[in-house]
Amino acid sequence: MPILIGDERKIRSVAASCGADLAGIAIENACSHDAAAARAVELVHQGAAAAVMKGHLHTDELLKHVVKSQGGLRIGRRISHVFIMDAPTLKQLVLVTDAAVNIAPTLEEKVDIIQNAIDLGIALGIDRPKVGVLSAVETVNPKIQSTLDAAALSKMAERNQIQGGDVDGPLAMDNALSLTAARNKGIHSLVAGRADILVVPNLESGNILAKELTYAAQAEGAGLIIGAKVPILLTSRADDEQSRLFSCAVAALYAHWLSTGQSAVESQEALKEAAQ
Repeated sequence: MPILIGDERKIRSVAASCGADLAGIAIENACSHDAAAARAVELVHQGAAAAVMKGHLHTDELLKHVVKSQGGLRIGRRISHVFIMDAPTLKQLVLVTDAAVNIAPTLEEKVDIIQNAIDLGIALGIDRPKVGVLSAVETVNPKIQSTLDAAALSKMAERNQIQGGDVDGPLAMDNALSLTAARNKGIHSLVAGRADILVVPNLESGNILAKELTYAAQAEGAGLIIGAKVPILLTSRADDEQSRLFSCAVAALYAHWLSTGQSAVESQEALKEAAQ
């Protein structure tokens, strides 16, 4: 059951204007955006909330309370954003990271970004997510920093500094998603042409990629911040109702994985066994 936090009069007015029934839904009155964000984080610590969803306030106003050293939701890992994209032209879900939080991540920060995305992929039922670290080219070029980072991240995954998935890079966008393109370029790996997760060099490229998938490839998208105590739903003002519901569903699956260690697939199998 959702908990709505904010100016109660405005919340009820908006609900009335769109015909929404708030009967039985808890409303926490807050005098400002800052107070609402602080209360949301407090409810998580009290065990009353398993996720936080951004409403009509600036992202910075919410994240200020999420990342604060005392009373925030940090767990010792860099937080990052993941877009979950369901495009009709692709056979599988594709996760794009980071396109909303980390502007120009360092190699060290990319380790956490990848680990966050792998964890989310596992929670969604991907047994061993395949991570493609993107650049403009698929060969290491000392003049292109993203290729050096990608090569290092691939080796770090081999040495278990990144766990739970297969990491390969640098990969260009075509040979990350297309087996034909990968084979034509002589690239043979577990990831090339089969990537579940696309790790972009920086925020600009990630934002462009996610919006291109949405508006050019007609992908349905969800967005979460991962790496905190609970998932943070970072919805955009341009998101439609379907996208917001998609984000809520993904957040619920990830929160379930955090609390039980069971992925979406494992939970379904457990329910089937219980029913039998």
